[in-house]
Amino acid sequence: MDKPLSKLAEYLVSVFEKDEPFIQDKKISVNPFISKFASWYEKVRNAMDYREEEVILRAAIERILKRRVLLGGTGKTVAEPLVRELVWARYFPDESLSESILSEIETEIDLYLRLREVILNKAMLPEKKANEWMYHLLSSSMENTLHPNFKKEAMINFMFQIINQSIVIEDDTSQTRDAQVFIAIRKSFAKDDLAFLRYHLFKQFYGKISPENIDEVSKDFLRGYKEIEYQLSYPRKDRILNYIRRRTALFFILEDLLHMQKGKIRELYKSSTFSPRNTGPEGEISSARNLEKVLDKEEKNFKKIVYEICSYRYRGIASKVKRAIIRSVIFIILTKAFFALAIEGTFERLIYGQVLWSSILLNTGMSPVIMMLASAFIRTPGRDNSERIYNAINGVLTEEDPRLGAPLQIKKAADKNKSFMNTIFTLLWIVTFFLMFGVMSYILTRLNFNIVSQAVFIFFLAVVSFLTYRINQSSKIYTLGVKKTPTTPIVDFLFMPFVQVGRKLTEGVRQINILLFILDFAIETPFKGLFGFFEQWFLFLQVKREQME
Repeated sequence: MDKPLSKLAEYLVSVFEKDEPFIQDKKISVNPFISKFASWYEKVRNAMDYREEEVILRAAIERILKRRVLLGGTGKTVAEPLVRELVWARYFPDESLSESILSEIETEIDLYLRLREVILNKAMLPEKKANEWMYHLLSSSMENTLHPNFKKEAMINFMFQIINQSIVIEDDTSQTRDAQVFIAIRKSFAKDDLAFLRYHLFKQFYGKISPENIDEVSKDFLRGYKEIEYQLSYPRKDRILNYIRRRTALFFILEDLLHMQKGKIRELYKSSTFSPRNTGPEGEISSARNLEKVLDKEEKNFKKIVYEICSYRYRGIASKVKRAIIRSVIFIILTKAFFALAIEGTFERLIYGQVLWSSILLNTGMSPVIMMLASAFIRTPGRDNSERIYNAINGVLTEEDPRLGAPLQIKKAADKNKSFMNTIFTLLWIVTFFLMFGVMSYILTRLNFNIVSQAVFIFFLAVVSFLTYRINQSSKIYTLGVKKTPTTPIVDFLFMPFVQVGRKLTEGVRQINILLFILDFAIETPFKGLFGFFEQWFLFLQVKREQME
């Protein structure tokens, strides 16, 4: 291991060696009693809107923005209460944000509201779409301001430089290839949702929005909007995403390694030894203290350290799957079940004069049972996976032009021969789709389920199948490459129709979830207002107490 680090790796290591700047300024502090209740509320609210953990903060910012802007808010009236709400809910620790950041947040809000006004005045987009874009861009920008992660961005850039040249779209431009690789990396590594993707592509077009460029951005917005929407709906995006996702595991492990070995990676790599007693600042990576305990032995060489990090992350998969299952069950019970059971119960009472609890109990109990059964078949990666990750890390750190397996060559337009075969496969897929749902309907009819109970059952089965599929995919986050089993085609044949329908239902119902709308505007507004009143009251009492001392 006497090779020097590559120029690209040297730059990446230097970013991880830099300390975060400490701003000595007055901090935002909230009442701990209020914070406890607000954090409980936020946990319940988030359980009702199933999202990846990486985008929960952004979604919370968007939700608060909608509520406050709808009531006529501006940057001056929204910035401080919004940030205080986030601290209440413990998205940020108490006294971790400086009051000086409020002016930056205030400016961002006013700039994006101004952009939205120009879009509407010039009829560039319908009002609904303009609002959607404004909230997506603004909430993403605000999270980036409140919680910047320069090291994560450096890893994304490093990953882009490594993978980009391995992908070729034969009948399209290099610009499109770059955009597709950029999108796929942000989805697979950063776990960006649609809002984040729009924001980061927007920044690639125009840079960070500011008072200096707002007029130019407003004039050229429609062109950027069309290009971004085109790239996000590119016909071969899934093929590129799957190629990159199979190579993402090594970058997760490399990120852990750089966090833990801050300032020592060069010496570690050169000497192949490591003493883990002096790790980076507290909180550098998730569960850093626990990982330090795992590594807290005598000196280890580079390979053993990589193996230990892999093993630690593999063991964390079980707890991650458990959390995902719990969140999924709560999500189904609090949202989908509320409406589905209400419809089924009402129908049965009208037709039969009573509620048939047997079918309702089966529909309710099916979700956790299926998920627990699926989790029993989830397997963590083995030593061979760690070996592949170790070899890949060696390559990306030392080679100036590393290659992670065979390159991907694709065409935007399908070949004529393949197009004919795709038509046949699509027909077979449709037949499979109706066959599986027909078989399920037949079985339920034999069990004396009425048509509404059958619809509810299939509804639940589709949603649970999709959530289970996502949980299974998340368990493979540290698997490098793809390992298929002989049963994979059978499982795909039986369950993919339900997964596809479940995805559409989960995404669609989220958009029309009346319960969430009521919660966000009819309940949350007075609820948070009450929090604000009590916080001011406690502050008043504190001042009076200090006057007595």
